[in-house]
Amino acid sequence: MVRFSLRSSRPHRDRARSRGRRPSGGTTPSPPPAPAAPMESSSQPPPPPPTGGDPSEEGAAPELPRLTVTQVEQMKVEGRIADIYRVLFEAPPSTKSVMLELWRDSHAEYLTNGLRHLGPSFHGLDANRPWLCYWMVHGLALLDETLDDDLENDIVDFLSRCQDKQGGYGGGPGQLPHLATSYAAVNTLVTIGSERALSSIKRDNLYKFMLQMKDKSGAFRMHDGGEIDVRACYTAISVASLVNILDADLAKGVGNYIASCQTYEGGIAGEPYAEAHGGYTFCGLAAMVLLNEVEKLDLPSLIDWVAFRQGVECGFQGRTNKLVDGCYSFWQGAAIALAQKLMTIVDKQSKPSYSSKLSSVGDACGTSSSGLASEKSSSLDYAKFGFDFVKQSNQTGPLFHNIALQQYILLCTQVLEGGLRDKPGKNRDHYHSCYCLSGLSVSQYSAMTDSDSCPLPQHMLGPYSNLLEPIHPLYNVVLDKYDEAHDFFRENDQM
Repeated sequence: MVRFSLRSSRPHRDRARSRGRRPSGGTTPSPPPAPAAPMESSSQPPPPPPTGGDPSEEGAAPELPRLTVTQVEQMKVEGRIADIYRVLFEAPPSTKSVMLELWRDSHAEYLTNGLRHLGPSFHGLDANRPWLCYWMVHGLALLDETLDDDLENDIVDFLSRCQDKQGGYGGGPGQLPHLATSYAAVNTLVTIGSERALSSIKRDNLYKFMLQMKDKSGAFRMHDGGEIDVRACYTAISVASLVNILDADLAKGVGNYIASCQTYEGGIAGEPYAEAHGGYTFCGLAAMVLLNEVEKLDLPSLIDWVAFRQGVECGFQGRTNKLVDGCYSFWQGAAIALAQKLMTIVDKQSKPSYSSKLSSVGDACGTSSSGLASEKSSSLDYAKFGFDFVKQSNQTGPLFHNIALQQYILLCTQVLEGGLRDKPGKNRDHYHSCYCLSGLSVSQYSAMTDSDSCPLPQHMLGPYSNLLEPIHPLYNVVLDKYDEAHDFFRENDQM
């Protein structure tokens, strides 16, 4: 249980530094605010400061600046969360145990019902149907729930109809193939994990589709004529790595493009010169690990930026000066969890003698990461990077407040009827259910030093029955399912 004072808004310690500068004085960012006195905040924002009046009148106070819309919304959110935490702090021990329980059965029922039937209000997501499959199937896998055979086969059949004859998966049958929905479809099939599901992926055509999406800059575009950004790069590299089709032609130039998207704040933007964002930061960092090019990023500043996105609400925000959002429990939480396995590189980059300029920026795989030896790109075994990375032990403890994050997810995002949400006052949905549960898993396992061990009770909030399945943080699929898929595609390539 974490006590944070909510008397002031989220602390900001982002420094406008150039990408070439390194933080001095250590590599581990400061944690979120230390535990303080019980929260004293109202769910209602204070009245706006007085305006008007004649400042020339004797004794008149100077006019105060009005609160911005963002400030008012931030205060409302803090007030709602303060009320929830106050109930927890003042409750007897037996009540606290119930409040901190993960409502597994309700969430499983909500997700399973969504797979069987969705109402007319979901017609706006017609081009995202593989995503709906992924959010629900992955959420159920995290809860260690299995699908019945008929439902499993229906999903495989549906995704096969979404698979384009020329390669890739569209948002629905007959729709344009798209890298994002290809990622969702492949992750769903890997999570189902049956031979029928894995064999349904037409890898040769998928590879051709990805080559067609390759831009001359080295990056990928989402679809034919679509946008080029870090998300497209990650979804292409992640899928290619997961099904063992990633090679030098797909990898060439991607790392340099992603590196060009890292901002002065330390986070990664969707494209060069844009604003740092939690989703793109995870995508960029994960792709760089899979490419074995993570040394091209300024890791100390990236860690600093992500760590300070966790605020007084205990959850993460996606960007500077934005509201807390449960989905960033994964996007930010997983990004900083990846960094726990990269501290050797972080320490190296933090030394004054380190140069951020690589001698051979044209080489798609010119630098090694995670302690792996450099080789020529043509001989790299790309699938091995994802496999070896998750087997490594963490090189440090959590770089964020993992117990506080669990507190936010359990108390502020769960809905009694099942499903999880962005924040108090919002409705539940399948997207947030998936990523809140993913973030909860990341936070539960983040304090482990041995990759094969289970979390200790002190690393978890609430009863030990809250423990979820571990994920592979580079792909966001359950770890056991990843291992099975890795072996399946390896064996098929050797036949």
